[in-house]
Amino acid sequence: MVRLLSSPAELLAYDRWVKSHPEGSLWQSLEWKTYQEALGREVRIYVEETYEKLKAVSFQLSALVVIDKTSFGLSTWDIPRGPLTSFKLSALSHESFLGEIQCIASQNNGMSLFLSPSIGLKAQSLKLKASPRAEQPPATRIIDLTQSEEAILAQMKQKGRYNIRVAEKHGVCVKQSTDIDAFAALAQETARRDRFTAPPASRYQKFLASLPGAFLLLAYGPTTSEQRTADSNNPTPSPIAGLLGTIWNGTGIYYYGASDYANRSLMASYLLQWEAMKYCKAHGCHTYDLLGIERPSHAENILKAESRKLKASSWSGITRFKEQFGGAVVEYPPEQEIVLKPMIKHLLQIKRTLVG
Repeated sequence: MVRLLSSPAELLAYDRWVKSHPEGSLWQSLEWKTYQEALGREVRIYVEETYEKLKAVSFQLSALVVIDKTSFGLSTWDIPRGPLTSFKLSALSHESFLGEIQCIASQNNGMSLFLSPSIGLKAQSLKLKASPRAEQPPATRIIDLTQSEEAILAQMKQKGRYNIRVAEKHGVCVKQSTDIDAFAALAQETARRDRFTAPPASRYQKFLASLPGAFLLLAYGPTTSEQRTADSNNPTPSPIAGLLGTIWNGTGIYYYGASDYANRSLMASYLLQWEAMKYCKAHGCHTYDLLGIERPSHAENILKAESRKLKASSWSGITRFKEQFGGAVVEYPPEQEIVLKPMIKHLLQIKRTLVG
């Protein structure tokens, strides 16, 4: 039977379960719950337990669900990188567990239930369909930080190492910071340049302030004597690039990046990634997650599109950038959706199309 966790003792047990689970991740953690609640979203944790003489002994299945309110009192339900499961369970157990959450979501005005699992779902009888969105990236690169710094550099592509040296040679300086406004300004510039919508500064602020382990690194360009004189009344120079990341359970995660196009030749973004790896390694991390790249199975299509001057995937540029840092590629199953109220969702889509 599916149960909603609520008490501090239950949440503590859940924390131990997630952090010891082979597929446990930031997105199913209590830390993520804290951050999502700071954003104004409701978060619920559902579990199914094993019992011995009416006494719970351990979790069999769990799902952290992020509930986001939409129009007309409706909501979307999202299970990011979950559910987590005991690998001994049958497909029927998975289907029953997700089926109960589906019923609860539907009874609570849920319009859709989204799942972006880290491994394939054993839920063939559920009405899963390909999700129209991509809340979680399709694949990532993981850097092994247990190696020496020399070994981490050695496993990078030659271009990655070269661009790090270029930034160092030009005198780019990376510092830990709390200046979210400076990062947000860079992010807005990056969004305009690359034609996407950046989150508001408040989102970055809540990420840094509410997510345990979050950190901000800012890169500054070289300062000439003339610039030092001109900036004498402004002792804090403007950064040319920034990186917002977090540390969870021994893994450093690169989350947001931004840069100033005018200073692109200084290669500050490359040095930022290297400094972030060193920062995470110094804080006890064994891995560094570059977070999002194109699905490897699509790589050939990207190359064909570029050779024919067609529009490539929105992931193509960032995929090439992250490739320079090496690491192991990890691919995730495609995000799935269970539409709970198909008619209402269809009508809302028509409304948004007409308004847009």
